[in-house]
Amino acid sequence: MQAIKDKMHEMGEMRKAKAEAKAQEKAEKEIAKARVKIAHEVRMAKEAEAEMEMHVEKAGELAQREHQKLAPNTQKP
Repeated sequence: MQAIKDKMHEMGEMRKAKAEAKAQEKAEKEIAKARVKIAHEVRMAKEAEAEMEMHVEKAGELAQREHQKLAPNTQKP
């Protein structure tokens, strides 16, 4: 009878250990998913920043061209 009780106790302990391991694995997977999402957002932000810089440079070039077009007209003696 004691052997059966011991076996039942061991089975309960195994079930508990498996449940804890599964919960830990699930938590680790959630952390990994969050890291992937963060990395994606960082990449998107860097791309947007680079694109913004490109547009600022282009706007500066356009402004400089317009200024050069207007400059000869304003420098009449």
